Amino acid sequence: MINWQVILSIAKTHLVSKRKQTITAGLGVTFGIGAYITLVCFMTGLNGMLDSLILDQTPHIHIFNEIEPSQVQPLEQKFKEALTQVHSVRPKQRKKNIHNAFPLIQNLTNNSDVMAALPQVNTQIFYVSGAIELGGNLTGMLPNEEVTYFNFDKYIISGTSQALENIPNSILLGVGIAEKMSLSVGDRVQISTANGTVQPLKIVGLFQSGIAEIDNVFSFSTVKTVQQLLGEPKSYITDINVKLFDMEKAFTLSRKLEKQHNLKAIDIKTANAQFETGTTIRNLITYSVSITLLIVAGFGIYNILNMLIYEKMNDIAILKATGFSGRDVQYIFMSQAIIIGILGGCLGLVLGFLLSLAIDNTPFDTQALPTITTYPVNHDPVFYIIGIVFALIATFFAGYLPARKARKIDPVQIIRGQ
Repeated sequence: MINWQVILSIAKTHLVSKRKQTITAGLGVTFGIGAYITLVCFMTGLNGMLDSLILDQTPHIHIFNEIEPSQVQPLEQKFKEALTQVHSVRPKQRKKNIHNAFPLIQNLTNNSDVMAALPQVNTQIFYVSGAIELGGNLTGMLPNEEVTYFNFDKYIISGTSQALENIPNSILLGVGIAEKMSLSVGDRVQISTANGTVQPLKIVGLFQSGIAEIDNVFSFSTVKTVQQLLGEPKSYITDINVKLFDMEKAFTLSRKLEKQHNLKAIDIKTANAQFETGTTIRNLITYSVSITLLIVAGFGIYNILNMLIYEKMNDIAILKATGFSGRDVQYIFMSQAIIIGILGGCLGLVLGFLLSLAIDNTPFDTQALPTITTYPVNHDPVFYIIGIVFALIATFFAGYLPARKARKIDPVQIIRGQ
């Protein structure tokens, strides 16, 4: 029967008697785990911030009525057996709005996979301020719902979305447009539509998404305001943005909606395929570097314990000569490794947390992302669990190999060598 009290007492004595080696091994684990926690928290936080720039503004499924050429041309219908060649094919006459949009929205809302289905009215416009005239896009939306399901208020740097809801004939202007036209909250901007309608709208807020192509072109108003601007009825809806409980179901549901309603439905992964690839590569680099740090720390522990065994040859010989078995000796040195792993791992978690906290409170000032004031850090408890588990596993194997060697040492040969 193994006397763990004696084994742990001897292991403790060895660690205390060789403080320099013990501290060095412990610091190897501490800095390895600390660097892992700091890096993985910061990098995943940064990746999350970059993902949110796209995901917060992209619906899981975007439904719209796409203008496209007719599948069958008149000549092909008349001369079925003949070879026909048609140049400069014109798009077929088709309205931009979605037919029976509100029944479709209601049907989507009743779907158990759908969190929300929000209507929008999109139109091409011109921003007119004095002699300045810029082309752009005006989106009519439901402000309160957009804030709830798509975090729209996260990108409003001046004014509020509630003002857009409460004040009629109002607009949220992209910060790029406002700078070019020297406009600010409280001013009025003339909006000119493609059919020649001109209407002044009061600027109740400015938004900045961090994507120049959006900030320099897009502005937002309510669905009702845009419908009135276009002279269309309340049933006029050009787009439906769908948010699901599970984003992974977006592709299947989008294909189903296209077949059922003869509409274009683009899922979020198709719309952001290149960005998805970039995210995967960044995550791969992050975890590869993190795992490398942990492995390097494990090799450092192995080297120190291996040298410790060579320095403790006489102690091993004495232990075996006094009745300790090879298994007992092995447990003594493995206990030392586990103790170093526990102490070094816990200190590493504390060090990593403090460094992550320092980064999380470091000011991050950029005009592209005005709503983010500090560097993003992801304090996910899973990272800390992985860190301490890996510390224990690494120190176990780092101690097992030298301890196995100590188990096989012949005390007679050591004593003769002395």
